[in-house]
Amino acid sequence: MGKIVSDISISLDGYFVGPNDGPEHPLGEGGDVLHEWIFRSPDTFPELMADLQQSTGAIVMGRRSYELANGWGEEPPFRLPIFVVTHRPHPRLEKKGGTSFTWVTDGLESAMQQARAAAGDRAIAIHGGSVAQQLLRAGLLDELRLHIIPVLLGAGKRFFEDGALPPTALELVNERADDTAVHLHYRAAR
Repeated sequence: MGKIVSDISISLDGYFVGPNDGPEHPLGEGGDVLHEWIFRSPDTFPELMADLQQSTGAIVMGRRSYELANGWGEEPPFRLPIFVVTHRPHPRLEKKGGTSFTWVTDGLESAMQQARAAAGDRAIAIHGGSVAQQLLRAGLLDELRLHIIPVLLGAGKRFFEDGALPPTALELVNERADDTAVHLHYRAAR
């Protein structure tokens, strides 16, 4: 069985989305800065995408993340099955390049079971803060990759909300820094 991995960018003060996120500002007001490292770090992002393509068999995300990303257009870069946790049914969607979207209306546990079946021995990548937080609370997240951006957003949605997560011991697997971010890779200590 593959591991469950969350890869998320946060501000130095812990926000993964700026204030007032919505269709006009998918990452919230000022939140775009959280993903600028992807375009400014010529080595790190291609390496992470290559790792995603090689080691990942499926992705799980929430409906809001899907909608705010507008489904990544006609040809998303993932080329993997993606399971979208939602309360609203939607027909399965196949996009160019091999990315498929399956809407799961019977909860996160069902989405994880379907992703495991699709991924086989490969990892399941978690997209978005809400789903990652739910998995952390349930003690199901195996690895957490944080990209800490040197900016203080001051408001928005915090990844580590006070009291929202149980105490969890993490082991540092890898750390790297460049002028765009500090990249920390942790494994849950079990």
